[in-house]
Amino acid sequence: MKKLLIVSLFAFANLLQLHAQAGDLTKEDLTYIEGIEDTLSLLAFATINDSLEANRFGATRELAKKLVQALKKPNSFNYKFDRLRQYVSIQYPQDSTFRVFSWQLFVNDKEYRYYGAIQINESDLKLFGLIDRSFQMQGNLEQLTTTPEEWYGALYYGVHETEGPQGKYYILFGYDHTEFFRQRKIAEVLYFKNGKPQFGAPVFIDPQSGTTKNRLVIEYSAATSAGLRYDEIQEIIIFDHLLTMSGQYGEGPTNFPDGSYEGYKEKDGHWHYIEKVYNVITDEAPRPYPVLDRDETIKKGKNNKN
Repeated sequence: MKKLLIVSLFAFANLLQLHAQAGDLTKEDLTYIEGIEDTLSLLAFATINDSLEANRFGATRELAKKLVQALKKPNSFNYKFDRLRQYVSIQYPQDSTFRVFSWQLFVNDKEYRYYGAIQINESDLKLFGLIDRSFQMQGNLEQLTTTPEEWYGALYYGVHETEGPQGKYYILFGYDHTEFFRQRKIAEVLYFKNGKPQFGAPVFIDPQSGTTKNRLVIEYSAATSAGLRYDEIQEIIIFDHLLTMSGQYGEGPTNFPDGSYEGYKEKDGHWHYIEKVYNVITDEAPRPYPVLDRDETIKKGKNNKN
C-alpha cells in the first residue's frame, strides 16, 4: 500500500509543461475544479481522522490522484482551494511564482508521513511531487541537501522570500510530528536549479563553529509547543530557546522552551545567529498539556503549527 502511494506521487514529477504565467480559468474548468474540491476535502479529512490505517492510506492515495486531476485544468494555479485549506496547507511566496501543497498522514500513534507538491505559476501544469524520505535520513539533518524525490517531509505553515549571492531563494517553515513523544519545526531552504526545486543551502551561520548549515531544525517535547517563524516587524527568524529536561512519561531527556528566544538576522544573503531576542525567561519550562491530549489534537487536524 505504501509503495502504491509512492508510485502515485512520483507521477507528480513528470508533469512538466510551458512557461506562460497562469491566467483566468474558464467557467467550465472552474465548475469542474469546484466539484473535485468537495471530494478532496473529504479525503483530506479521512487521512487524519479515519479510524482504520488502511482507509487513511487509501484516502491519501486518492487525494494525490484527485489533486492532479484538478490541477491539470489550464490556469489551475489561480484556483485557491479555500475549502481544502482546513486540512491541506497551501503556501505562496511573495512573488507568487509557485505554491506548495503539503499535508499530514496519521499512520499510527508512533508515525506520521507527509505528502505534497510544488506547482509552478504557469498556464499549463508544471508540478513537482514531494516524496517524504525523512524516516530514512541519517546524520546531521541540518547539513543535508535533498531533492523532491528525497524530501524532508513537513507540513508547511509559512514561507519567506529572500535573496543571496547565488540568487533568489525561499525559507519554508514546517512542522513534523517526528514520533509520539517528540516533534520538530524546520526552516527549510528552497531554491530552483535549472527549473527544478532543490532543498538545503549553506545560508545559516553556525554560531559555535562558524561553518554553515543548510536548514534549521529544532526538536522539542510533544507535551508542549515551540515556535519557529519569520518576524516581519523585526526582520528576523525567531524561535524558542530550548532546555533539555527529563520527560514526564519515561521518554528520556526531552527539550522544552524556557520562555526566552533566539534568532537569525540576515546580512549579505546569510543568516547570522542572535543569542537573545527577548530577555523574559521562566524558572521552569512550560508544559501546557499532556502528550495524549496533544496527540489527539493533531489527529483532528487542529495542531498549532505556528
